Amino acid sequence: MADEPVSAELAALIAGYRRFREKGWHPQRSRWDKLREGQAPKVMVIACADSRTDPATVFDADPGEIFVVRNIAAMVPPFETTPGRHGVSAALEFAVQVLRVSEIVVMGHGMCGGCQAALTQELHGMEPGHGGFIADWISMLDEVRGPIVEEYGTEGRAAERAMEHAAVRVSLANLRTFPCVRELEGRGKLRLRGAFFAIADGVLHLLDEHTGRFNPA
Repeated sequence: MADEPVSAELAALIAGYRRFREKGWHPQRSRWDKLREGQAPKVMVIACADSRTDPATVFDADPGEIFVVRNIAAMVPPFETTPGRHGVSAALEFAVQVLRVSEIVVMGHGMCGGCQAALTQELHGMEPGHGGFIADWISMLDEVRGPIVEEYGTEGRAAERAMEHAAVRVSLANLRTFPCVRELEGRGKLRLRGAFFAIADGVLHLLDEHTGRFNPA
């Protein structure tokens, strides 16, 4: 049977893999050998799945340096034990209880489609598989939507930026509903940090939870 033709898109990825083998894997062979023994990242990053906001690229991180979870709008659901598959919660549990990370960074970003959908509610009422899964996920932002819409409306960059910032704050609040996170943060063993990456200018902002402002890093 003949080999299946490779698409141009996959061919580009394979070409990138070969560059990685030449410039990334071989020159850092000792590092990769060490990683065979296990991973010990100190930082967990929760980020959006948006293809423009790869945390390893933004932070110029080496393999094994950060433990990353990505999803729509970089959201963390609250602690809950209802039946279901809790992917973010499982990753969080692994990072905190097994890897024992000392810092968790929630990184939102500009021009976030998930936050825009939460703002406009354009997917509200859609069936699963046709937008319903996304609508259910970003419903975590329903409570903060009202004040934003009242002040800014549902369209425009100011409204979108307000929702993007609010999403980071919601995820931080939800992180603190997890008993293991709350306990370790209270003991000074774990730090939580909000961040925001602006795609338009490539600037990373850090949240000052005392003032509520995002300031350039």
